[in-house]
Amino acid sequence: MTYQEALDFLNGNFVSFQTAGRTAYKGGLEAITGMCRAMGDPQRDYLSIHIAGTNGKGSVAHMLASVLQAAGYRTGLYTSPHLHDFRERIRVDGEMIPQEKVAAFLDRYGKEMTERGLSYFEMTTAMAFHRFSEAGVEVAVVETGLGGRLDATNVLQPILSIITNIGLDHSDILGPTVAHIAAEKAGIIKPGIPVLVGETDPESAPVFTARTAECGSPLVFADRTYECTGSTLRPPLQYCTLRRIGDGATRTIAIDLLGGYQRKNLVTVRTAVSLLRHRTQLDISRRAMLDGCRNAMATTGLSGRWQVLAETPLTVADGGHNPHGMTEIVRQLNAGGYERLYMVLGFSADKELDDILPLLPGAAYYLFTQAASPRALPAAELAAKAERYGLHGETLPEAAAALARARALASPHDMIFIGGSFYLIGEII
Repeated sequence: MTYQEALDFLNGNFVSFQTAGRTAYKGGLEAITGMCRAMGDPQRDYLSIHIAGTNGKGSVAHMLASVLQAAGYRTGLYTSPHLHDFRERIRVDGEMIPQEKVAAFLDRYGKEMTERGLSYFEMTTAMAFHRFSEAGVEVAVVETGLGGRLDATNVLQPILSIITNIGLDHSDILGPTVAHIAAEKAGIIKPGIPVLVGETDPESAPVFTARTAECGSPLVFADRTYECTGSTLRPPLQYCTLRRIGDGATRTIAIDLLGGYQRKNLVTVRTAVSLLRHRTQLDISRRAMLDGCRNAMATTGLSGRWQVLAETPLTVADGGHNPHGMTEIVRQLNAGGYERLYMVLGFSADKELDDILPLLPGAAYYLFTQAASPRALPAAELAAKAERYGLHGETLPEAAAALARARALASPHDMIFIGGSFYLIGEII
């Protein structure tokens, strides 16, 4: 099987959430458990760190993987979705899974996975676990796909479970309230295993407190351990000053992620490193932590998070696509530094736009567009909905044309923002 044949097999036999949305979701651990057992349970061959959350889990996963690599550990990283190349999902020491390894895995296990009825995400999870074992990974950083309790990654027995934060997203699957969603994500909590929650929320915190008490698992809230007291942008780096709440000790940490919301993610990563140092067998030096945070994008290939595509006019892409994420993005947009703002915007059809559109800046000029995906909300429908919230502009269904139009309109001192969907920015960056 060639790599192209492998991709054809994947897309022909497995329906992905990326293309089909909710209809591709299949909760439950029976199929993935059986498949892992058939492969010899490769996920038991290395230590793992399991990460869930509404926003930030990808950034936290990449930063933490970069820190572990800097500490000298052979590190696996499993994230989703991919922006350009399927192989982005599965990395070892920052390198994507080789094409021949994808083909070899499907040659060996493809027929059995279809017979077992695995979903696309279950298949990629099995491939990641197998790849990490085969490659001699020492520690794997694994991001959930959706939720936690019934997510295919939840067959792991990690050394640390991380839940970055809780917001409203995928409510049709995970539940209508923050507490419901927190309960689903709390499903990754394992008896006796330390749990780190990134952001304290009055609705979700009691859920985590109760669940960890039931499991006898130590619980730490990152934002009760460290706080970011200030940051300075000096591209390509952001310098963040972190204060340890217990004794007031401070340290400035440079990160190569420029989004203002990355300060919260850094607090989570810094606390995670402390827990890994003191509650596991991992040895992570201060230098490894600093080097890993400073080089996360370069080391792990992270993209699509407040990514600067051009300086003149300033052009930024970010995949934030739910109310919680969009709130953080708009906060940074509102900080200004430009004359006029042009928004190239597209969403998936299943997003609750009545919760997102009111957050967006009314003074911006919008280029409504859509990704080349079956899940995409048609640009004309987005424009009509946005009009009801006082958001005005023009409609260009092709993403490249929308960006070209924004560039034609913008002056050197303006700003262009591209967002609303990872699938949209995957076509552009």
